[in-house]
Parts: sequence; C-alpha cells; structure tokens
Amino acid sequence: MDTCLVLTIISDDRPGVVEQIAACVDQHKGSWQESRMAHLDGKFAGILRVSCATEDVTALSQALHALESSGIQVLLSEGQRDQNGSQQSLHISAIGPDRPGIVLELSRAFAQGGFNVAQLDTDCSSMPWSGDPQFEAKYQLQVQGACDTDELQERLDAIADELALDIKIEEAS
Repeated sequence: MDTCLVLTIISDDRPGVVEQIAACVDQHKGSWQESRMAHLDGKFAGILRVSCATEDVTALSQALHALESSGIQVLLSEGQRDQNGSQQSLHISAIGPDRPGIVLELSRAFAQGGFNVAQLDTDCSSMPWSGDPQFEAKYQLQVQGACDTDELQERLDAIADELALDIKIEEAS
C-alpha cells in the first residue's frame, strides 16, 4: 500500500534546492507526483506530493527533515485520498488596480457559495499605459455536485463594481 505525503518546502533561493529534494525522495524509494514551486522575494517555496510504500514513510520523513541542515525547511503531512463524488470546476480570473482586500473579497464570495479554492495564482505588475500597480488573480474552484453560478456571478459583479476589477467565470471542461 502506498502512502501520499504532502510537503511544504521553503529555503533561500539558490541552485540545487530541487535537486536535493528530488535526490532525497529518490534515495528513499519515493515517487515525485505533482508540485507547484516558485521563487518569491529571494526565497524558494513549494508544495509537492510524494508517494511511497507505507513501510518507507518513516525513513523518507526523517531524511526530508534532515535537509534542514542544508537550509531547506520541510513540513510534512500525510495526504488524504480524494474520495469525494463528482465535482464541478470553475476558472475565475480577476484583473484590476492593486489594492488591499481583493483576495479576501473574492475568497469570501467563493466560500459563501460553497466553492472550494483548489488553486490560486496571483501576480502584481504594472498597468500598460499608466504604470500604476495592477493585480491579477486566477482561481480554480471546485464544488460538490451542481452549483449556482448565477448567484456567484451576482456576488462577483458587486465586487467587480466596488473594486474596479474585470472578473470572468469559465466552466472547466
């Protein structure tokens, strides 16, 4: 039986961080399943899912924690197999002038509608003509069974008006 581990990783950004983690996983009979990693403000941060035989979990966990001596912090959590029924997915994109509270307002609307945030990517850049700060968010949402996108659209329209955002909803295929 395999066990899935979800790892959260952070270290100073430098060459070889991913290689050290991958070598550790490989040396302890783990299999790198999926990951999201990025350089943020001089740090390297990521999450990944690793599977390994249940009898190898302790050795792999100890080895991953030992990476702290080389400056790589690892937080481990045993994954939970997704045993939910059918889920509907939506993609939401929002772009507009940067200001505090955008993620809070959007996330609150999703939670009130029973939508789970499966993935969130955000970025700040400059508006093309003015150079003013611009915020962009891309969400992947999941909801169990059927969902009321009309009610969600109403909530998002109100947020878009209040925060001067362009918000789009697309159903995932």
